[in-house]
Amino acid sequence: MKSVTRTRKIGGSIVVTVPKEIVKEEGIIEGELIEFEARKLKKSGFGLLKGMRPFTKEDKFKSDYD
Repeated sequence: MKSVTRTRKIGGSIVVTVPKEIVKEEGIIEGELIEFEARKLKKSGFGLLKGMRPFTKEDKFKSDYD
């Protein structure tokens, strides 16, 4: 089963919380050793420019070729 979760810092360690659905499905108990694969997700960029004002005629396009 795949899941996405956020890391958090506790002391000097980074902690990953295992969702309860996976705990239940895999029968994981506290103190048990588990194996997992870690991969960073790529950000989509959706909403990156939220709140940016529209371009006007006074705005000039700056190019490295000018």
